Amino acid sequence: MKKSEALAILIGTQIGAGVLGLPYAASEVGLIPALAVLIGVMLLMLFTAYIVLDLSAKMNGAQMSTIAQRVLGKPGGWIMLISIAIMSFGALLAYISGMGEVLNGLFGINDRLGAVLFWLFASLIVYAGIEMSGKSELAMSLAMLVLFLLVAILLLPKGDIHRAMYFNREGLWKIIGVSIFALGCHSIIPDVYKSLGNYKDMKRVVLLAFLIPTAVYALFMVSFLIVFGRETPQIATQALASLYGDFGNVIGNLIPFFAITTSYIGIALAQLSNLQEFLKLPRNVAFVLTVVPPLIVYLLGIGDFVSVLGVAGDTGDLMAFIVLPIVIYITTRLLPVGSGEAEAT
Repeated sequence: MKKSEALAILIGTQIGAGVLGLPYAASEVGLIPALAVLIGVMLLMLFTAYIVLDLSAKMNGAQMSTIAQRVLGKPGGWIMLISIAIMSFGALLAYISGMGEVLNGLFGINDRLGAVLFWLFASLIVYAGIEMSGKSELAMSLAMLVLFLLVAILLLPKGDIHRAMYFNREGLWKIIGVSIFALGCHSIIPDVYKSLGNYKDMKRVVLLAFLIPTAVYALFMVSFLIVFGRETPQIATQALASLYGDFGNVIGNLIPFFAITTSYIGIALAQLSNLQEFLKLPRNVAFVLTVVPPLIVYLLGIGDFVSVLGVAGDTGDLMAFIVLPIVIYITTRLLPVGSGEAEAT
């Protein structure tokens, strides 16, 4: 795998549905505190991402659940597995539901039909493996970044910085939670590291994978807050239609199309590998357990986009990407990881 493809997978996994809610979450606290929270969360998440990379490299590319089990014992491994499973299931369910609405907005097709068509397309990319996913994510991530820049170009001239200059501490927890969800790519790091095969290159890729999305998120939040201020809608891109009509509607739906697709692929790949390694499952079984249950639950009528995403972020992401990596880091400082692992090179 090329470094550009590795970077695209990590960025694509991060820039998912979380980015669509960031401007709204930021509007509930004000621009300056929102930017401070975003940068603070990014630094914390970068630190825990390096913990995952370092230990995965020392354990020959082990998945996060395997790392937790080797350091914290079987209970730690199972807690990590369950945390990632909650996050993955909730995110995939929310993405299937959200994409049905996006395709309806773009092409006017039925929500459920659009959701199933998206599920088939994205799941086939996941089944094809990380090499195919890297090429797909690179193309979609580039398109997504161009669209983010286009939104900034459209909105910034219409803005007034004074609309965003306020502070409301009651919204701080919401912006913290959304930022955590929007900066989570830890579970795919072992897969990307094994495919890239070079620890030093991977460290640089991980650094860029946090700096680039954070810069994009910051620009995205600034663009919407200086135009809409406290009136920023929950799904920010929906506001583009009110300013630019059909053109704004297309741009406003293309961004979540690419963001949700790239994030679905990264999260599903990570969950597949995690199940396959930790539970010793055949790849086909792990694939089915990863992508089929969210679709079934969606078709049963349980798929409220925002609510499901909130549960996934507040539980799985917080535990898997912050709490457990820090516990693992502290434990490895007190006890040796073990003599059987390969050193990072």
